[in-house]
Amino acid sequence: MNRYVYSVSVLLILSTAGSAYAQHEHHTASQPSSTWTFMQDGVLYGLYNHQGGPRGGDEFRVPNWWMGMWSRPTGKSQLTLTTMFSLDPGTVGKRGYGEIFQVGEALEGKPLVDRQHPHDLFMQLGAVWRTPLNERTGFTVAGGLAAEPALGPVAFMHRASAADLPMAPLSHHTLDSTHIAFGVVTGAVDRGRWSLEGSIFNGREPDEHRWDFDFGRLDSISGRLWFRPTAEWELQVSTGHLIDPEELEPGNVQRTTASASWMRQEGDGFFAVTSGYGVNAAHGTTRQALFAEGTRKNGKVSIFGRAEVVQVETGKLLGDDVHVHDGELTDTVGAFTLGGLRDIVSWKGFEGGLGAALTLYAVPERLTSTHGEHPVSFQVFFRLRPPTLGMGRMWNMRMTQPMSGHRMP
Repeated sequence: MNRYVYSVSVLLILSTAGSAYAQHEHHTASQPSSTWTFMQDGVLYGLYNHQGGPRGGDEFRVPNWWMGMWSRPTGKSQLTLTTMFSLDPGTVGKRGYGEIFQVGEALEGKPLVDRQHPHDLFMQLGAVWRTPLNERTGFTVAGGLAAEPALGPVAFMHRASAADLPMAPLSHHTLDSTHIAFGVVTGAVDRGRWSLEGSIFNGREPDEHRWDFDFGRLDSISGRLWFRPTAEWELQVSTGHLIDPEELEPGNVQRTTASASWMRQEGDGFFAVTSGYGVNAAHGTTRQALFAEGTRKNGKVSIFGRAEVVQVETGKLLGDDVHVHDGELTDTVGAFTLGGLRDIVSWKGFEGGLGAALTLYAVPERLTSTHGEHPVSFQVFFRLRPPTLGMGRMWNMRMTQPMSGHRMP
């Protein structure tokens, strides 16, 4: 258990240090020499995870991440430095946590199946420069050693609709797995309700060594268009051409996604919903995924759910030879999750809550022998978040977010 205690200690130190920094900035805000502002967000789960069926099991893991953002004006423009770290390599381990039907990345020369991989220590080290061209139009340049390209919806850990869902979506590797790319440059123009972004980046998946960087050529490209019909709604379509993203299967992937999200603040709570569709074309076939998720937070109580329909790589789940393309062999899996959480601890801005979630599956006939006809998974967990420092949570945020103050018509 020492590594779990170490993880909690490090994240508490980071959060407390950020809180102290923000309090200092607030105290000296009237002094011209102090113009930086600071935001932070993060989460740590103490997670008891039961995965059902023959491929399942029981385990205790501590998934976590912390994000810090420093920002200051530079004339009429704004400079923002972003960092994001995770201690998953130590608290979740190389094999990640159990999640039946999940496929993505590799371990020891084999596909990692029925498990969600851990995040890397360096999830984001980037910078963003935004400048207004006029009162309704802005230009942004963003990127970094580890950053997110303009592809897919907002990553699942930042979506308000998934605020207290402890598990990654099964559709993660069809929609938003590029949220960690080791080498990204993005340009964006926003005008009124619209924002158009384009990226060049390293599209290769991180390797199993999670404590370091995995740099590569910036030879993948993507484009994304955002539309905000109202302050509560946000829609995006995107496509990207990824060069050799998979370690075990050489070949390119064309990923196309669309999503819609809605969020309404309600006093000390909120109601948020996101739905998305993604398709990966690779190795002569396509794999599709569709999800819808939502969270309703009312005071100290949250109710959440997620429904997914995902075309999975059946060959990998069955354990076939991974050195030949198995993309033609796919099946459709359904998953439905429902859960709830109640906040029970509030200390110096830290928020702790107890939660539980239950997942039921629709299993294709070809996978019943390996995964069972009616597997049931559940989690019981303690969730800890750091103080918001009066700045609010970083819900639905991305690196190329348009500048506040650019008015919509």
